[in-house]
Amino acid sequence: MKTLIPTLCFLLLTLVGNSQLTDYGAQYMDAWKAFYPSKALTQGINPSIYYYESLSADKIDAWIKFNQEMLNNLSDKNSSYVSQQHINTRLLKVQIKTELDQWNVKSIHKHSLSLYANLIEKAVDEILSASFLNGSEKQYLICSRLKKIESLCGAASNSLLSLSQNEFEKGTQSLEIAINFYRHELPKIISEWNSTSHCSDLETQSQLAAEHVESLLKEVRTKFSPTNSDINENILGRKEYARRLTLYTDSDLTPEQLAEKATKEIEEVRNLIGEVSLSYLQKAYPDHDLPEAYDGIVKAAFEDMEKDVPLSADDYQQFWKELSEKARAFIEANNIATLPAIQTLRIISAPESAGPAARIGWVDSAAPFDPNPITTLYLPSIPDTLPEQEQKDFWASFNKPFNRMIVIHELFPGHYMQIKLSRETPHHVRLLFPYAPYFEGWATFTERVLLEQGWDKENPLTYLAHLRKRLENANRAYTSMKVHCNGWTEEQVMQHSTQTALLAPQFAKSLWGRIMRSPMQLTSYFWGGQQFSHLYDQEQERLGENFDLKLFMDTIMKTGPIPIDEFFSIFKQMN
Repeated sequence: MKTLIPTLCFLLLTLVGNSQLTDYGAQYMDAWKAFYPSKALTQGINPSIYYYESLSADKIDAWIKFNQEMLNNLSDKNSSYVSQQHINTRLLKVQIKTELDQWNVKSIHKHSLSLYANLIEKAVDEILSASFLNGSEKQYLICSRLKKIESLCGAASNSLLSLSQNEFEKGTQSLEIAINFYRHELPKIISEWNSTSHCSDLETQSQLAAEHVESLLKEVRTKFSPTNSDINENILGRKEYARRLTLYTDSDLTPEQLAEKATKEIEEVRNLIGEVSLSYLQKAYPDHDLPEAYDGIVKAAFEDMEKDVPLSADDYQQFWKELSEKARAFIEANNIATLPAIQTLRIISAPESAGPAARIGWVDSAAPFDPNPITTLYLPSIPDTLPEQEQKDFWASFNKPFNRMIVIHELFPGHYMQIKLSRETPHHVRLLFPYAPYFEGWATFTERVLLEQGWDKENPLTYLAHLRKRLENANRAYTSMKVHCNGWTEEQVMQHSTQTALLAPQFAKSLWGRIMRSPMQLTSYFWGGQQFSHLYDQEQERLGENFDLKLFMDTIMKTGPIPIDEFFSIFKQMN
């Protein structure tokens, strides 16, 4: 078997000796951190702040070669690492294939201006906000970083061959922001510091950086003049969608199989929603004439669900804080999973500066290697300056029954709890290169578990909200495939989402943008959730009365984000 060739690009690697004794996981992680210091920093690897990306042709060529050689080594079945670290090997291979796809197949360094522009625009952001650096350290690092912007501009100038309309617009916008920052905003920040003893020409360096970026911007505008087109360049096409789906799921799942499974789920859940809605209405309104048709029955039940709404952003925030404590208490009382000993969660409203994300909210999970792992739940928000009807529609989408269900998904034992407990795994490969469908799959699956254990059982509308979410998850996968493989339009997506999948207006409106930005991630709610449910059902059937729910849940969370199908053999080996 070939040994990896050491290069000057990867000074962290010492690839000598018998390859059978090589820890490929540690080796690859070191190389990845060296090539992607900014990404490493976002993962909580704080020493990476002392380094910065170099996207020269030599560095990129060396990175491609390194990945190709590492893939060869990880494909050697005689390797002790491969035989002893099967799961980590699998995760590494997916990561490597993704890297080769980016740099060798798509050649993003030749066609993505935003690759360079984003690094240039955010070159000093992490330094300015780093709480673990003192003022002198920040000055020194900013000075060093500013000098390297010239190299990034040069790399972009030398490597870029063509730009799509989207790349041209995104990239030039980022460069314009960077010019303004280095020419005006950073000097103002610098002028407010007491001294710049570690870099006496810091303001001059900032102006030089702005000049280098401005030169790159002028060159791009001169060299590339993409024309507007009616063709949506974000549409992947069936072949590319299928290729990415295989890579994302690390399986042989085809787009057609995904759509077939999603269609079956949509039909099944629509029937359940009809049954639950009718049962709810019969109990809630025993003396009333009820609608006879499916649409009328469901509409009446949904209307009741959407009447139970927060009154304001403050009311919503307080409601969530109480809800999270209630979920914790329920998990502990019912022996469902081992709760984290220390709470590291804060709940606040999403800022308007977050743009479209503020309308749906998100969990800003602590980075896997962050020494101070605070997780923030940003609640969906809407300005009170918008029209009253728009605000009413917004809060109706985020009604309280929906939130009583989604707290499971987002916090306990969903995203927050899972990510917090996964930090306990000794396998750092799993934290740095996780199996992507695991995350939303797990959070989706936990909704089912807690509801089956009796969470909010006195309120049938909470279960109805869960079914509506199940329908939404299947719709996400289905419409993702239909848009990219069958050419569905935004109008078709909206129609299917509201009429067939019964989405709330707020979620239907945001779906098209997500299909364009992250078509693979949208499949993970449904695909990953189904995999976990299948595992759960099989383990219950296999063990019968000996099935231990707490052991099942704890094992999955503490093992870390690995391919879900690996858990079948893990549990069989346990008992």
